[in-house]
Amino acid sequence: MEPIYIDNQTFEKMDFRDNPLEEGEYEKCLFKNCDFSGSDLSDFKFTDCEFVRCNLSLAKLAGTAIRDVQFKDCKMLGLHFENCNEFGLAFGFDNCQLNHCSFFHTKLKKTEFRNSQLHEADFARCDLSQSLFDNCDLLRATFDQTNLEKANLSTSFNYALDPELNRIKKAKFSIFGIPGLLDKYDIVIEGID
Repeated sequence: MEPIYIDNQTFEKMDFRDNPLEEGEYEKCLFKNCDFSGSDLSDFKFTDCEFVRCNLSLAKLAGTAIRDVQFKDCKMLGLHFENCNEFGLAFGFDNCQLNHCSFFHTKLKKTEFRNSQLHEADFARCDLSQSLFDNCDLLRATFDQTNLEKANLSTSFNYALDPELNRIKKAKFSIFGIPGLLDKYDIVIEGID
């Protein structure tokens, strides 16, 4: 069966766990209050779409094309973005739960993460140059051989990254983020709570 093509359609309050979304290409679609948790979205194509208050936790993303997609107020636990189709991969997150997500070795230049929780997210070997982490909680997120050049983490918190193992030239951090940059030395910095 040929994959379908859908554009400019709104999907609201749909539960795709028992009644899966039909495989195909979705362009300029709005998904609002939908439940995709545990869904197999492998080989789907989403272009210029928006997901608002959706649950995509543990969805399978093998070969999924995500191009210029915005996620707002979404629950997205345990997703493996490194399995997505890397051609044109581009997305942004606002007020999303992205705990335990993996972005391993993905190219995410200029990606915006706003007001999001990224506990134990994996950014190892990721290209996050010129990306923005605005008011994000990065507790136990992994940064290893990550390109953070010109990235802005100045309003984010709970991160720990080794400047010797990551590229951070011209990256922005706040004075309150200094302990996260010196974490490996196990030192106490007075005057910063």
